[in-house]
Amino acid sequence: MLTLGGEQVEEAVAGAVALLRTATDRDWTAVRAGRLDWDCRRTAEHIASDLIAYAGQLAGRATRAYVPFEITLDDGTDNEGCLHVIETTGALLAAAVRTTPREVRAFHPYPFRSADREGFAAMGITEVLVHTHDITEGLGLAHEPPAGLCADVLARLFPHVRPGPDPWRTLLWATGRGDLPGRPAVTEWRWRNNLVIDAERLTLQGVTPASAADLAAGGDGGFAWVDSGPYQGTRDAAGMLLKAYEAGTHRPEWGVFVLVRSEDGRAVGAMGFHGPPDEEGRAEIGYDLAEDARGMGYATEALRALSAWSPEWRDGTVLRAKIDRANLRSQAVVTRAGYRLVAEDEELLTYELRD
Repeated sequence: MLTLGGEQVEEAVAGAVALLRTATDRDWTAVRAGRLDWDCRRTAEHIASDLIAYAGQLAGRATRAYVPFEITLDDGTDNEGCLHVIETTGALLAAAVRTTPREVRAFHPYPFRSADREGFAAMGITEVLVHTHDITEGLGLAHEPPAGLCADVLARLFPHVRPGPDPWRTLLWATGRGDLPGRPAVTEWRWRNNLVIDAERLTLQGVTPASAADLAAGGDGGFAWVDSGPYQGTRDAAGMLLKAYEAGTHRPEWGVFVLVRSEDGRAVGAMGFHGPPDEEGRAEIGYDLAEDARGMGYATEALRALSAWSPEWRDGTVLRAKIDRANLRSQAVVTRAGYRLVAEDEELLTYELRD
C-alpha cells in the first residue's frame, strides 16, 4: 500500500483490542508479556502511551524533543478500561495523522531525528502489533495480524531488512521476537524513518521501498510532481532501490532522494547513490530533474546539500559522479558543487569529491 495513514492505525488498534478483549477476565498483572520484563498490564498501558505520544508529536509540531507529557490510567482502571484507553489514543493518533500536512516532520530520535505523518502512523502500528504479540504470548492467545499491514510497516520502518515470504514472522524477527531460517538472531534493533535533508529552496526526501515500488511501476511515489515529472531516470533509480531492498542490501542513507520544492511542495527531480560505498570507499552519485525545473540551480543546490549532509555517515567516503562527455550542463553542476575531474575516456568524465 502506497499511503499509510489513519485508516491503518485504526485497523491495527481494532484488531488488537478485539483479541485482547477475549481475555479481560484474566489477571494481566500476574503474567509476563512474552520476552519483555513487563507484565501484560504494563505492556498494554505502554501501547496507549506510545499512541498518545506520537499523536502529541504531530499535533504539537515538536521539532527538538518529545512534548513533555505522559498518560496515566486512573487507579482502579480494569482491563476493559485499559483497552478503552488504547482505542481512544489510537483514534487520536489516527486523527493527528489525517490532519497533519504531508511536509510536516516532528521529532523522533532514531536515527535521523524526525518522522512525517506516515512515519508516526507506521511506528504506532508497529507498537500495537508487536506489543499485542507480547501480551498474547503471555496469555496464550493466537495472534496473526494482516500480512499486508506487516509488509507496509516493514517497507517504511525497516528498509534495511530483507523482506521474507511471511511479513508477520519477518517483523517479529526484525524486532527481536522470533527466529527466521538463515538469519542471525536480532538482539538490538531500531527502525529507520526516512532521511530528509534541508537545502536552501528544497528538501531532499529519502525514498522508502514502498515509494520506490510505486515509482518503478509508473506511479508518483506519493509525491506531488511538477507537470513534467517524474523523469525516467527517477523511475530507474527507484527500481534499483527496490531490487536492493528485496536483496537485503539497501541502506537508506545511501539511497535515493526526491527533490521537493519548499515553496509549493512540488517534486522537481531526484538525486541519490547507486548503492553503499564500494570496497575502495567510493559511492557513485546520480541525479535528474524534470524538464520544468531545469536551469534554476536546483541540481547544484541539492548536490551540495547531499554531499555535505553528514560527515559522520560519510566517514571518509569519496563521492563520485560519472557524466557523459556531451553533457555540459551536468559537468557544470558537479563543478559548482566542488567536484573535481579525476579521469576521462572517450565517453565519460569522472568527477570526485573528497573530505
